[in-house]
Amino acid sequence: MTSTSTLTDTRNAFCHTASLIFGLPFDLARANYAKAVRFGFIENSLLKSARFERELAAVERQTLGLWARHV
Repeated sequence: MTSTSTLTDTRNAFCHTASLIFGLPFDLARANYAKAVRFGFIENSLLKSARFERELAAVERQTLGLWARHV
């Protein structure tokens, strides 16, 4: 294994870890939304859930830029 490939692997691992850490607040928002639906605070609706996810994903992309996760 060359030093260039080791450096690339290290950079990729760092970027992946940073992306996961920076995405935690958005994951918490998704979990809280799911709990609110489960407890009946928010109506259980596929359309509303999809809209929430779409808007949250847009905010995540705007906030994190290149660090945002892609699905």
